[in-house]
Amino acid sequence: MKINNRLKVIGDLVPLSSYPLDIGCDHALLSIYLVKEKGIKKAVASDNKSGPLEKASSNVNFYNVQDKVKLIKAEGLDSYCDGINTITISGMGGLSINKILENNKKYLRKINTIILSPNNYSIAVKRKLVKLGYHISNEILVKEKNIIYNIFVFEKGKRYYSRRKLFLGPILMNKKDSLTFEYYNILLKEKEHLLRLLPKHLNYKIRITKKEIKDLKIVLNK
Repeated sequence: MKINNRLKVIGDLVPLSSYPLDIGCDHALLSIYLVKEKGIKKAVASDNKSGPLEKASSNVNFYNVQDKVKLIKAEGLDSYCDGINTITISGMGGLSINKILENNKKYLRKINTIILSPNNYSIAVKRKLVKLGYHISNEILVKEKNIIYNIFVFEKGKRYYSRRKLFLGPILMNKKDSLTFEYYNILLKEKEHLLRLLPKHLNYKIRITKKEIKDLKIVLNK
């Protein structure tokens, strides 16, 4: 089946023995990919809008996986079903992701793996997951239509990360491939531009931005 690279990478990171829930599923292509191509026994796909779920239902019928993919209209983790142990969320703002997880902490006791690809506020997402008792087990970059996306895999288990590691990514900062360097270069330009725009009275933000620029130059050997 045809699926974009971002969703495929996320799907390939889902543990094969898991029972996954895709929140904000859009057209349910990730869940269909998991049961049809990866051999996962069953999956749940949820969205809070009727339009995407109607298209999702059409896709589920087209790929003949009605007995394996359950569609639910619900907000965030209100779609939780007994036995689910993996959550995926992609294409959503980082602050919205944080709100979903913060408002449904009671379900997180049963969730071992959380795979996230936020559209923004990646550092805030990492901080939130660490605070909720997860550590970063993998970080992958995917380039789609000239946009570079972060994909994070969080596993149960507390771990301490310095400001620098959370900013650069504890796993990403050790990668030497061209896409990682391209991502860091883009981030460096953004931070340098931000520094030029920051009002002088925002002392704390200026200090942090300067530290981030220094971190990026070190990892880029500049």
